[in-house]
Amino acid sequence: MTQDYINNNKERFLEELFEFIKIPSVSADKKFKNDVLKAAGFLEQNLKDIGVDSVEVFPTEGHPIVYGEKIIDENLPTVLVYGHYDVQPADPYELWDSDPFQPVIKKTDIHPSGAIFARGACDDKGQMFMHVKAFEAMYKSGELACNVKFMFEGEEEVGSKNLEKFVRANTSLLKADVVLVSDTGIINNETPSICVGLRGLSYVEVEVTGPNRDLHSGLYGGAVANPINILSKMIASLHNNDGSINIPGFYSDVIEVSKEDRFQMAKAPFKLNEYKKDLDINELYGEDGYTTNERNSIRPSLDVNGVWGGYIGEGAKTVLPSKAYAKISMRLVPNQSSSKITDLFENHFKKIAPESVKVKVTPHHGGEGVVIPTDFPAFLAAKKAMEKTFGKTPIPVRSGGSIPIVPMFEEVLGLKTILLGFGLDSDVIHSPNEHFGLFNFYKGIETIPYFYQNFTELMKNK
Repeated sequence: MTQDYINNNKERFLEELFEFIKIPSVSADKKFKNDVLKAAGFLEQNLKDIGVDSVEVFPTEGHPIVYGEKIIDENLPTVLVYGHYDVQPADPYELWDSDPFQPVIKKTDIHPSGAIFARGACDDKGQMFMHVKAFEAMYKSGELACNVKFMFEGEEEVGSKNLEKFVRANTSLLKADVVLVSDTGIINNETPSICVGLRGLSYVEVEVTGPNRDLHSGLYGGAVANPINILSKMIASLHNNDGSINIPGFYSDVIEVSKEDRFQMAKAPFKLNEYKKDLDINELYGEDGYTTNERNSIRPSLDVNGVWGGYIGEGAKTVLPSKAYAKISMRLVPNQSSSKITDLFENHFKKIAPESVKVKVTPHHGGEGVVIPTDFPAFLAAKKAMEKTFGKTPIPVRSGGSIPIVPMFEEVLGLKTILLGFGLDSDVIHSPNEHFGLFNFYKGIETIPYFYQNFTELMKNK
């Protein structure tokens, strides 16, 4: 009956998702504050409409957290569903083929049945809304197998600044048996997978200051250190010729993945030429001795996310700038401490700076890496659910991304997390023309109820 309900309501599910996506809930930009609140209100009303109890919008020092629950039997297991309703900024708007907040469906080679093009279509509105509609289908059909709690936040894209405080203050409210999250993806639509590992993150901003004001590059050039030139050299020195990271102590806590685990990872389908073609690059880059899929999942990395300083307007301005800036992110593997890496980076970056400049390092958000076991009931339930809807056994994979709340849930709530995502790498999240396949959206809604059923059965027999 649940699957019949889904089939009979597909068009309405999509219409509601479109209504949700149209709200520009950009958490990073203050001018969208009211839109973020509007998105929270949309979720609040939708949860109430489908039968969720105790729905409440909890204010925080930033954007609110939407909570709701349906407790059908205290003796049954409880699943805590997490998602985020905030989205990345859509800038640069001119690179979008259509309005980022007016979702449209287009057919592509990868999505012949169509994909939703819009900001947040995949990350994370489309994926989190799968859970809302899957719950609706189960509850309205009288087939809800266990208790469900929802917790949706509005600050994931800016580091979940207030979520941990909320979780620590509400451990009883959030008591559950497992956390279920859809903010990851699958290998492709023919090859299901479940994410069992995430990298951690250390994110910093650096500021290099030279003279006390901008100078005329003719009168001072060659005589005074140019902060942009200095910053460029400092950044270039952060990598060795073999692609490894040149910060003393950076690898001291890195645990080498076993040959067996690397062998299992290599089973995931990967076509090098297609990978390069998709990115329009001639050659790949990375740490020597590791494959592409290993470099972006089981090895740490360091990347500059933005550099600025001086004059970047139209025409010429012969200026020697006073300051130069960069934002730098370091993806970490499990067992690396984000705070320790941040300290190592700051000490090293200041040490390599010449006396001609002053350096300031400002830490932003961070988080720890995590490995999820593949032998506990929730993982087995997810595996069996995907086998049912895809007709194939999902491959355990590790993601190069970071979801800092996952280790936080384990530390504070004592709960493991299942990362049951349905997006694709080609969905270009965080970029112009983000999209989410209709196949993937509906496949998620169809799969999630089987997870609930399987999890309840496995917990009974535990």
